[in-house]
Amino acid sequence: MTMVPAIKSFMASGPRPPRPIAHPTNRAPLTSIHANAQKAAEAAEAAGAQEQFWQYHDALFERQAEWSNLSTDEARQFFIDLAVELGLDGEAFAAALDNGDYAAYVSDSEQDAVALGLPGTPSAIVNGQIFPGESLPRDFEAWEAFVNDEIKIQQLKARQFKSAPAMSINTDARYLAHVEMAKGGTFTIELLPKSAPQTVNSFVFLAREGWFDGVTFHRVLSGFVAQTGDPTGTGMGGSEEPDIKAEFSNEHFGRGTVGMARSNNPDSANSQFFIMFAEGGFLDGNYTVLGKVDDEGMFCVDRLERGEPPATPDKMVKVTVQ
Repeated sequence: MTMVPAIKSFMASGPRPPRPIAHPTNRAPLTSIHANAQKAAEAAEAAGAQEQFWQYHDALFERQAEWSNLSTDEARQFFIDLAVELGLDGEAFAAALDNGDYAAYVSDSEQDAVALGLPGTPSAIVNGQIFPGESLPRDFEAWEAFVNDEIKIQQLKARQFKSAPAMSINTDARYLAHVEMAKGGTFTIELLPKSAPQTVNSFVFLAREGWFDGVTFHRVLSGFVAQTGDPTGTGMGGSEEPDIKAEFSNEHFGRGTVGMARSNNPDSANSQFFIMFAEGGFLDGNYTVLGKVDDEGMFCVDRLERGEPPATPDKMVKVTVQ
């Protein structure tokens, strides 16, 4: 329950999207655990009618051992006494509790939670996926970042591209992709349109559409690669434009080389790419080379947090192609 302050801050922090994709819940009573949960939830709502929901809620939680095993009548009196202790109008509170003013609301909340498959309180639903309390961030900043990342993914999915972009690059021109990192620092990828024209064309198109903005490095392995380009941050996602046919070349996979990630199918590269930390000649001729990061840029890449995924993945703020 230590994440309750994060939920409170999140719910009070400002307007949510018009159609919320993040819904934290802390109001479904756990009647399967103790018999007084329903009335306790009603009591919190009665306190809320006097603008003291969270104060009463917190007091209930802190003193749960005192009321959870009481008889119905004893629990009723405890709830009323607690309301008076907190400075609420005791008579109005008792009337709301005895009249069952919030019984239907609390019961409906519990039924909604059951129907949604929520395992308990608190829980959250983000993009239709259920996150139990133990898996959620414990402070407001982390919670806000968690939700904002999911919103970003939802927005990216709404901008998927169903067909390959028209060829728009000049293979004789020089293209530089400047990558700005959220934790500070930038690096530049010199793209290689002559050896991988379709791959570079796709990358330039996606970058100019903002596809990579806000995307994390989800796989960073010391002595091997730093991989990104998946808006889900799982390594399983990508754009919905058709996969790119392999453009294997004589370009060598050395430190700073940028290659296109793929599955076992050579023609399955899409939006994910990786940057080599060290020599990787065993990849030569097996993966498409997109470009290269110079030594100065690798100083920034070397600072990426390691992990698969990292505990706090580094994020690209903006990718700009010139």
